[in-house]
Amino acid sequence: MRLFSTLIIWMLFNYAWGQVPASTNMKLYDIIESVSADRIQNDIEKLVSFGTRHTLSDTVSDTRGIGAARRWIFDEFSRISESCDACLEVRYHQGIVEVGESRRIPERTKIVNVLAIKRGSVYPNRFIIMSGDIDSRVSDPLDAISDSPGANDNASGMAGVIEAARVLSSYEFPVSIIFVGLSGEEQGLFGGKFLAATAKEEGWDILGVLNNDMIGNIQGIDGVIDNSTFRVFSEPNPPNPTEQHLIWNRFYGGEVDGPSRQLARYVHRLTNQYMTNLEAVMIYRLDRFGRGGHHRPFNDAGFPGVRIMETHENYDMQHQDLRVEDGIEYGDKLDGVNFDYAAKLTAVNAITLASIAWAPPAPKNVMIGGAVKPSTRLVWDASKDKNLIGYKVYWRETTAAQWQHARFVGMKTDVTLKNIVIDNYLFGVVSVNKEGDESIVSYPKTLIPRGLRN
Repeated sequence: MRLFSTLIIWMLFNYAWGQVPASTNMKLYDIIESVSADRIQNDIEKLVSFGTRHTLSDTVSDTRGIGAARRWIFDEFSRISESCDACLEVRYHQGIVEVGESRRIPERTKIVNVLAIKRGSVYPNRFIIMSGDIDSRVSDPLDAISDSPGANDNASGMAGVIEAARVLSSYEFPVSIIFVGLSGEEQGLFGGKFLAATAKEEGWDILGVLNNDMIGNIQGIDGVIDNSTFRVFSEPNPPNPTEQHLIWNRFYGGEVDGPSRQLARYVHRLTNQYMTNLEAVMIYRLDRFGRGGHHRPFNDAGFPGVRIMETHENYDMQHQDLRVEDGIEYGDKLDGVNFDYAAKLTAVNAITLASIAWAPPAPKNVMIGGAVKPSTRLVWDASKDKNLIGYKVYWRETTAAQWQHARFVGMKTDVTLKNIVIDNYLFGVVSVNKEGDESIVSYPKTLIPRGLRN
C-alpha cells in the first residue's frame, strides 16, 4: 500500500512540474460535444437550395448556381469570424482553367475556392487543413442546368468544414488551421490543384490535409446500414520518391510509413481514444478503386493528405439525374443524409485539427541504428518549443497496421530500447505537450552517423 501511495505521489509530482503528459486532453471532449447535427443539417439544406452547384453553373444569380453557393459560404465564414472578434481570415482563392485543359470544362472557366484561416499564434505559416467540395453534378458531367442537389456529395463535407470552423473558432492554437471549400472537384480536382500550387509557391508548411468527401450516408448499396464506422484513405508514400528514398525503403523499411499514412494513423488513434461507438477503418490506398478525391493534388505536390468518408456508399445517389427507374429512386437528395452521422465525422475532424494544431512540432532528423545488436537506438534533434514536455517513441511489428507500443522518454533525444531488436519492428517518434497532444509520427529517415554510434 505504501509503495502504491509513493508511486501516486511521484506521478502527481512529476505531472505538476510538467514532466509527464496527461493521458487525456479534456478539451477534445468539449469540442466533440460542441458539434451540432442541427447546424450541419441547416447548412446542407442551404447548399441544396441553390439547385445546382455545378462548376459551369450560374455565377451571377443570388439564389441558384455555384456562384451563389460560394458567396453564401464566404458570408457564413465571415459571420463566424464576426462572432469571434475577427479570428478568421476569410478570402477567395482562384485559378483559371483554359480551353483544352479538361474535357469536362469546354470553356475558359474561373475556379473559385473559399478559405477561412484561423491564424496560429506561434507558427502562422504552418497549416493543418480541412477541406470539403463545393460543387455537385448529375449523370452528364457537362450538365450545368439540371437540378443537382449534391446533398451528400458533397454538401455534407462542406457543411462539416463550416461547422468545424464554428466550433474551433472559440480556441487559440499555435499552428494555423485552414477551413476551405474547394471547387471544380467533379471536373478534375482543379480547386485542390490550384491551392496546392499556391502552397508550394509560397512555401506553406502543411502538416496535413483532411479531405471530407461524402460524410453523411449510412445506408450502402450493399444493403448494409452502418453509422459506427468510417473510412480513412491514405497512400503509403509520396508519389514521386527520390532514389535515396527508394533505397531506404528497400533496406531499412518504411514502405507504408509515409506522411499521409502517419496522418491516417493519427485520425485512427484519436477516434479510438475520444469517440464513442465509432471506428476509423483504415484503407491502405490513395482513394477508392480507380477513383479520386481532393486530397490527391496535395499528395501530388508532396503534402500529406487523407480522405475521410462514409464506409458504405450508395452509388444510386452519386452523380445521378433525379429520376425513378424500375422502382429505384436515383439522385443525391436530402433524405439520403444522416445528419447525426455527419456530425460524428465532423467531430473526428475537429479533434484531429485541434490536437495537431496544439501539439509541439514533430521531431526532426530522426535517425536509427541497431543492426546486429540486441537493442534499437533512436536519435533526433532537440526542439525549443516552449510547450514541449517531452517525446514518445512508438514501435510496432513489421506486419502491424497500427502502432502497438509506446514509451514516453521525457526530454531525451537519444534513446536506446533495450532488448527490442531492430529487425523485428518499425519505429517512430512524436513530440508531446503537457495536455497529451502529440505531433504526427516522425519516421526515421537516416542511419545514426558512425561518429555518434556507441
